[in-house]
Formats: sequence, structure tokens, C-alpha cells
Amino acid sequence: MKTDTTTAVKGTGQYAEVNGIKLYYETHGAGRPLILLHGGLMSGETFGPVLPLLAERHQVVTVDLQGHGRTADIDRPIDVRLMAGDIAALIDHLKLDKPDLVGYSLGGGVALHTAAQYPAKIRRLVAASANIRPDAIYPEMRAQQGQVNAAAAEFMKDTPMYQLYQRVAPRPEDFPRLLDKIGASMAKDFDFADEVRGLQVPTLIVAADADMAPPSHYVEVFKLLGGGLRDGGWMGEGRPKGGHALAILPGLTHYNLGISPLFAATTLAFLE
Repeated sequence: MKTDTTTAVKGTGQYAEVNGIKLYYETHGAGRPLILLHGGLMSGETFGPVLPLLAERHQVVTVDLQGHGRTADIDRPIDVRLMAGDIAALIDHLKLDKPDLVGYSLGGGVALHTAAQYPAKIRRLVAASANIRPDAIYPEMRAQQGQVNAAAAEFMKDTPMYQLYQRVAPRPEDFPRLLDKIGASMAKDFDFADEVRGLQVPTLIVAADADMAPPSHYVEVFKLLGGGLRDGGWMGEGRPKGGHALAILPGLTHYNLGISPLFAATTLAFLE
């Protein structure tokens, strides 16, 4: 696992050369380290509304994942398991001592796999709006995901995702390529139940009450961690072993959960 040089860029951002990719990251605040991973077609800066809340108590490292934001794409698929290796390499590169890992949507999948593959590197995990099977997602959303490809780029020019990419990406012309890769990733079948069962770090599963999958799916994930199977007991003796927890956040959707103060507050409560 190669870790190389760090190059400063404008503002608080830097590039770390890890795993053959120039990974962009920013550091905010001070305290125990927390790595924050964004959703698909987003970037670290999309956490802007909640970043000050998290950075009040933590040194928050936001990362632009492969092909997103200020991190250029490389010649490999968009795959949460491969990107988990990037995050593990970044932890080594920055010499972070067991940071907490918080991921939303695509970033939630990356965070989950990072904790599953490299448990010794992570203190606590928060996986938000991360599905562990594609068939958990509502059928109409699966149909929309099936239309994500390079041809959709023209129709996305008025969207915040396209405008963000054009503003910050090292190669703005790569947006259709990113759509192709994201579409291919979403089209694959997968089942990450075994990875969830094997998690060795305290994990918080978070979802909106109107998420991309029904609340029952996130309850299912919690059950894989030993939660929701018995009464918790007066002293919490019946709670799942390992310190795992579940939060279904009211009044939110898949699309605004990551910028909700309620998400920030729930995350901080679990981490602390």
C-alpha cells in the first residue's frame, strides 16, 4: 500500500498520493480525528452546512473520493471496496491514530468497507444512508439509477452536482465518464451482509425516515449487528454487544440527511 507525498493547494486543501491516486482532502477544526466521506456525484464541500458543528469538537478530514470533486479519476472502477483502500492509505499517510469514520450514501459504503477491511485503523463507524443490497432500494429509484450514464450528462447541466464538478474538478470534461462509472457501479449486484456481521468497531447505522430504501432495510442491517433482537434491559444489558446503534432521523430524505444538523448531532452523540 503506497503512501507518498502531500502537495498543498489553495486554502486548507491538500493532495495525498496514495494507492496510485492523488486524493484531495481538507482539514477543519481540532480534536480527535474524524474522516468524513461524501455521497455519489458530490464532494467534501457538500458537507458545508454541518462541517462547523462537527469541527467544533473534532479535527475533521473531508475527502474527495475517486473521480469526485477535486480528485481526478484513475483507471479503475468506482468500487467502494477499492476506495476503502484509499482511505486506509490516507489514514497511514496522515499518521492518524484510530480516527472515527463517518460516511454518507456512497461514502457510507466506503466507510463500512474501510472499517470491515481495516478494523485496527478505525475507532468508531457511522454509516448513513448506505444500502447493503441493491434490491433494498425502491423499484422506481432502481429504474432511475439504470439511466445514469454518459448520455445523461447533457440533461444534468442545470443540477448542483454538474455545476460543482465543473467548478472544482481537475478535468471538468470527465463528468460523462464519471456518470458511466457510477452507473456501472450501481448496476452491479452485491450483498454486504457478511461485511456488516463481521464489523469489529462500534457502528451507528443512520437513515432518514424517507430514505432511498425503507426504514425496514436499516433495521435489517442493525439486526446483522445483533440489534433489535431483544429488549434492551433497564441497564442496557440487552443492547447489542459491540456498542452498535441505530438512528432513523425524522423529517429527512436521502438527499438532505447529510447536511442536516440532526445528523451532525446524532453523529456527535454516538462518537462521544
